[in-house]
Order: sequence, then structure tokens, then C-alpha cells
Amino acid sequence: MTEPTDAPSTSTSSPSLLLVDDHALLRERLARALRGRGYDVRTAANADEAAALAREESPELAVVDLKMPDRSGLECIRDLREIDPATRILVVTGYGSIATAVEAMRLGAVNYLQKPVDVDDILTAFERAAAPPLAAAEKDYQPPSLARAEWEHIHRVLTDCAGNISEAARRLGLHRRTLQRKLAKHAPR
Repeated sequence: MTEPTDAPSTSTSSPSLLLVDDHALLRERLARALRGRGYDVRTAANADEAAALAREESPELAVVDLKMPDRSGLECIRDLREIDPATRILVVTGYGSIATAVEAMRLGAVNYLQKPVDVDDILTAFERAAAPPLAAAEKDYQPPSLARAEWEHIHRVLTDCAGNISEAARRLGLHRRTLQRKLAKHAPR
């Protein structure tokens, strides 16, 4: 078994994708659009058909509708992962909830989309799933001092009041002369 790579394949074979959805019109429209983007697409109307196709030739990618007659998309995810754990599965549904999204991810789905979806949404979801996690923020971040935060807030309110010191003082809950003294000072570091 070869190691998956993030770089595009140099071979002439196109990426294989299994599209599982009980809605025939949507399934065929997405399949046609994905074929136009260079994918080798096979389609299935339910979880049993999907498992049979995956046993014949395991797909690299799978797009699975969550709500289907007979067996659910969650069962389809489980079947596809048993057949080939390397298959990257995207779940799409018109009946999304946090609970089903969490369950789909727990079973091995790489991403979750709510319908209506188009081919760009699907490809973007697969790209995001393959991307490395976001980097952590710099450790040496220094928040502004309290004096600096106060100075910036005062100037933001003054700008919102179009430079009217009396109105800015009223909004800040300060006496007008107190605000004038604060404005006379230079910005703290």
C-alpha cells in the first residue's frame, strides 16, 4: 500500500470518487460536474449499492448523503471505512444537526456540508480536510497596556462623534474637561 501524498498524482489515472445520494437528479448533476473536473465518478443510490461498488474498487474519495431510505449515511460511512480506511468521506445532508455532524466525524468522515451543495463546495471541503491545522498564535504576543487601550477607545468614540468633544464625553460618561485633558496627552506605549 502506498503512502498518500498531498501533491497531485503524476499518473494518468484520475482520482476516484464514489457519490452516494438517493436523489437521482442531484446525484447525476454532481457526478457530471465532478467528471468535468477530472474525477472518475461512480454513483450509488443507497448504502448497499455503495458498499458493493467499494468492494469492487475502493474509491479514494466518497461523498455520502446522510438521510437515505433503508440504511442511513452513518451506516454507509461505517461500511466504507471497514472496506478501506484510507477512503476520505465527505457527508452532505439537508437535515443537519450538531449531533449527526459529530457522529459522522467520529465514524471517520473528513468533513460535513449542509445541502444545497455544488461541486465547488465539495472540492473545497476535501481541500480543507487535507490542509494542515491552523498554526497557533505567536507566543510572544503582548497585549496593549490598559492606558493604551483606554486612549484608543477614547479616540474611536471621538471619531464616531465626528470630533464633537461634548458628545464624546457624554457617551464615555466623562466630564468634558476630563476628556479634554486626556486628549491633550500623547498616546501611551
